[in-house]
Amino acid sequence: MTITLDTANAAGPEQPYQLQAADTPLGRARVARGWSQEKAVRALVLLARSRGWQVASEPSLKVQLSGWEHGRRRPNETYRLLLCAVYRATAEELGFDVADRSATVKTLRERINDLERLVEHLTGAGAVRGVSA
Repeated sequence: MTITLDTANAAGPEQPYQLQAADTPLGRARVARGWSQEKAVRALVLLARSRGWQVASEPSLKVQLSGWEHGRRRPNETYRLLLCAVYRATAEELGFDVADRSATVKTLRERINDLERLVEHLTGAGAVRGVSA
């Protein structure tokens, strides 16, 4: 039995499934490399082991990766370093700095609100004692 290929219409084998990821910098970085979440997790684990670092088990890490890609969680410093290395990207390219800035703005707003309450309390207490602000 002879098998022949129609090379005129042969575009190569089709990928059995479409790679999908959240539309975030981290999700896009994985898909751009052509990696499934499983492959990304294996790369993270292998890199961590080569550095002598402890990381979560592969099943747990896959859940974490999904959370990071969808913006439900933020990777800690260890995982940010690993992700930057396996995707050969900067923290900013993977979207880590953007979230850090929004967290900083939130923290600053909270501090401003705390200070405003303190000023109100102090000026209110001073006004009761007859001290002008």
